[in-house]
Amino acid sequence: MNWEWLGEFFKGMAKPVAALAVVLMAVALSYSQKLGLESEMAYSIFRAFLQLSVIGFVLQFIFNQHNAVWIILAYLFMVSVAGYTAGQRAKNVPQGKYVAGLSILAGTSVMMLLLIVLKVFPFTPRYIIPVAGMMVGNSMTVTGVAMKKLRDDIKIQKNLVETALALGATPQQAIHQQVKRALILALSPVLDNAKTVGLISLPGAMTGLIMGGASPLEAIQLQIVVMNMLVGASTVSSIMSTYLCWPAFYTKAYQLQSKVFSSD
Repeated sequence: MNWEWLGEFFKGMAKPVAALAVVLMAVALSYSQKLGLESEMAYSIFRAFLQLSVIGFVLQFIFNQHNAVWIILAYLFMVSVAGYTAGQRAKNVPQGKYVAGLSILAGTSVMMLLLIVLKVFPFTPRYIIPVAGMMVGNSMTVTGVAMKKLRDDIKIQKNLVETALALGATPQQAIHQQVKRALILALSPVLDNAKTVGLISLPGAMTGLIMGGASPLEAIQLQIVVMNMLVGASTVSSIMSTYLCWPAFYTKAYQLQSKVFSSD
């Protein structure tokens, strides 16, 4: 078995290890300012180092396997972790982890299918997994925010919602404004990022291509495709999450569930 790649890996890790000097400076500043973040900084960097190293080996393995099953498994793993994380943010939403997972799966799978059908990218791990990761990550953020904001707004305006129900509004009509505000809040950062892309900072995909030797024009073309997919996946996922979670806010008699809105 050829182990040369392992030697190259450890040789290449010299620069990341050297970059720890910056972290040590941050730890020193935290200590001098008595912030108490030293241990959390050290743990965060160690965890990031470990996670990225492991995923590097996993991706190396998947890239060497010419089998679509590994692509699908990697994608489903990312969706599962994203659903769990978004559900943790919206922990007071009933079945929040499942709602978030299904919403992220729906939004990103539609965009991934379009990418494949339109032949924007070849169906290979080298292209599909990084793009899927970016879409899943963005969808995770907007889904968690939308679900949490919707539940919190309904709790704050509980009397308003109950009044609308008493006047004959359907459960969906009674919370229409809260759903609208939750979606606007969740999607605003994605849209702001699209408005300022390339002006404030260069996006990750574009930066990676340029550093890898691609021409800036080629990198821009790819980044435009990725940005479009991010907006589309985020929009579908966030809307889907609100449609899936609001029925759990009501009883069978279409009254607000007191246990859902009693905790913070």
